[in-house]
Amino acid sequence: MLLFNHSSFLTFTLMGIPGLESQHLWLSLPFSSMFLAILIGNGTILFLVATEPTLHTPMYLLLALLMVADLISTLALLPKLLCLFWFNDRDIASNACFTQMFFIHGASVVRSALLVAMAFDRFVAVCEPLYYNTILSHCLVGRLGLMALAKGVILVLPMPLLLKRLTFCHMVIPHTYCDHMAVVKMACDHTRPNRIYGLFVILLVVGLDLLLIGFSYGFILQAVVRLKSRDATFKALNTCSAHLFVIIVTYVPALFSSLTHRIGLSIPPQAHILLANLYLLLPSMLNPIIYGIKMKEIQGKVARCLCREPA
Repeated sequence: MLLFNHSSFLTFTLMGIPGLESQHLWLSLPFSSMFLAILIGNGTILFLVATEPTLHTPMYLLLALLMVADLISTLALLPKLLCLFWFNDRDIASNACFTQMFFIHGASVVRSALLVAMAFDRFVAVCEPLYYNTILSHCLVGRLGLMALAKGVILVLPMPLLLKRLTFCHMVIPHTYCDHMAVVKMACDHTRPNRIYGLFVILLVVGLDLLLIGFSYGFILQAVVRLKSRDATFKALNTCSAHLFVIIVTYVPALFSSLTHRIGLSIPPQAHILLANLYLLLPSMLNPIIYGIKMKEIQGKVARCLCREPA
């Protein structure tokens, strides 16, 4: 068996979607469309938040940070994927592979942490509306953003560092990007520490973050139940609706993909790989649409920009 000891000088080969290699060119059409939609949607939200002083509120600042995380994840994934589909460019240096892994998984952790911060924002908006601006100052929003970034870096950085210590027997990764578990399976060393740490990160990120989000919405529901006015109840629930849709779009595909990766042995590999790509891309594509539909402020700013006549 041929062993490759020095990971710094290795070159991996991305297979793409096994069994669908002949369809890569056609598959590039929906992926390139999603890429364009993500760039336009997230870029529009960021532009509006940056240029409109009325949107410099905690909720929209946290939303802008979420858009940045979505763009980083997309830019780490799609350019290489489209090169693979369009030009059959399958090779990726090991350091580039580990860097892609860091940014994709790191952005996912940051996104999850920001959703927790946004749940706290909705809790304060519903339960303590009179103290909203006092509690959620710009300084606190900045700290929440830094904490989300630190969480992503601290939790994900050990993944590529642990992989660099391994000896690899296989160079062909049956995936469209350098997914952590897909690369771990290429090693011929003892990989239990890598597998345990990967599972630990998933349980900590998804489990703890969903628990914190659940606590926030538990308190929100308690506050809503106490409201006597139907209009006030509807307004309170509508305030949280966009965030709830984003939570569903983010966590349901991620949990399903993670579970099928570990226990779904009967699921075809191409179905799992397509799902793994969609769980990264769907939130990035749908988040701007969800907030654009649910937030009247964004609708108004977009309409004003589109209808503005040139001087």
